[in-house]
Amino acid sequence: MDLILHNGEFIREEDLVISKEDRGYQFGDGIYEVIRVYDGNLFTAKEHIDRFYESADKIKIVIPYTKDVFHKMMYDFVEMNNIDNGQVYVQITRGAAERQHQFPTGATPVITGNTKTVERPVASLESGVTAKFIEDIRWLRCDIKSLNLLGNVLAKQEAYEEGFFEAILHRGETVTEGCSSNMYGFKNGTLYTHPANNLILNGITRRVILELCKELEIPVEETAFTKTQALKMDEFFMSSTTTEVMPIVKIGDQQIGDGTPGELTRKLQKAFEARIQVGIKL
Repeated sequence: MDLILHNGEFIREEDLVISKEDRGYQFGDGIYEVIRVYDGNLFTAKEHIDRFYESADKIKIVIPYTKDVFHKMMYDFVEMNNIDNGQVYVQITRGAAERQHQFPTGATPVITGNTKTVERPVASLESGVTAKFIEDIRWLRCDIKSLNLLGNVLAKQEAYEEGFFEAILHRGETVTEGCSSNMYGFKNGTLYTHPANNLILNGITRRVILELCKELEIPVEETAFTKTQALKMDEFFMSSTTTEVMPIVKIGDQQIGDGTPGELTRKLQKAFEARIQVGIKL
């Protein structure tokens, strides 16, 4: 039986009690992280934990552990649940208090988390996936990994109902990111992706990809591009903690390139695999 995390303790799920007054439940007043596990190791754990603390700081929640203690807690969590390939989900809310919009006095933050086994999406990484454009209706602080995900959920559901793997969000004509991913296009050998500002979440996998581009001497332009420009890209892909470097071979009814994952996307996939030290060849 897998254990769950609750305020620094590992307990059975049936023993978990969350107050009906918890502000995460009532307001989405909290933040979260998802950390990928490969061969029992937390991939880019430091970067995820740093961002967890940064997001908490941005909404004025104080995490009651040092980063070192929290890091060990995550590794203990994975080991205790025997997770080989999978993920850790962890969140913190402002805590329970009588319902009011302003911050309550004296509320104690609540940390919860769970683990699960998840295999790499090898088939999709090989063939590529499809996506569609959907207007980005979210708030203007997408740099915070907030529990407020209703805009993402609605877009993802629309894409899902129409048979697409992901939604490519845009504000007007400008492409921002996906519902749960960052977006990239290759044009004439240069990688284009939206700059890491308040309109997107600076994904941890995104950061790894930019590091790999530097190592591979692939030019990068962190600049916004339009829907029209996206459709004219030679290659297109998305990234996230769970989808890695995922080719997008069709946007709406339009094929990207020749409709198969492109050469530079493949190059990044291989470099990413080397980084996570797995021996699967695509």
